[in-house]
Order: sequence, then structure tokens, then C-alpha cells
Amino acid sequence: MAVPLYEAKAAFFRTLGHPARIRVLELLQDRPMPVHELLGRIDIEPSNLSQQLAVLRRTQLVTATREGNTVVYALSTPDVVDLLHAARRILTEMITDQGELLDALRETPARVAPA
Repeated sequence: MAVPLYEAKAAFFRTLGHPARIRVLELLQDRPMPVHELLGRIDIEPSNLSQQLAVLRRTQLVTATREGNTVVYALSTPDVVDLLHAARRILTEMITDQGELLDALRETPARVAPA
């Protein structure tokens, strides 16, 4: 039996649920990178990066190619960049809305509840 679409989407978003995976995707949106360069730009242990890259490979968000002794990672599709940009826009809107609420709270005098 096929997995319902909403479950597939939930599994996809769980894949994005680790900060190191998001950081890898952000770095790869500029260009493909070898593992040693990713390590130099992410504060993470090599074994942990390897695990996170394996998750991204399994879900086909990144591809890995061997160039001699070096493994180079790249985004599997430009749609990943679109997804990262959409997340940034959504977060910006959320923060803006929260800022507007905070401004309104600061402008409204507080009333003390009767004892």
C-alpha cells in the first residue's frame, strides 16, 4: 500500500529537522563542496557530519560524487534552494508579525488586575 502524501511530506520535513542538515544544504546552494570543506565551515564532528550527509543522500536531497580520494556533495535539484528561500521568507514574516505584536504591547498601557 502506498504511503499517503501527508505522511511522505512529514517524513520529508523530518529530514530537514536537524540544524547540521540545514547548514549543509545552505552551503551547497552556492556550489558543490568536498567533505573537508564542509567540515571547515560547520562546527561538527566528522562522524556526525558523515551521518547527516548519509541522511541527505538517502532522501536524495544531495548527491555525492568521488573525485579521486575526495567526495564532493551537491544539491540534487535547484528546488532545494527554492525551499530554503521559502523557509527564510516564512520566518521573516513570522518574526515581523511578532515584532508588530511586541510594539502593540509596548504601546498599550498595562492594567493592573484588582486584588
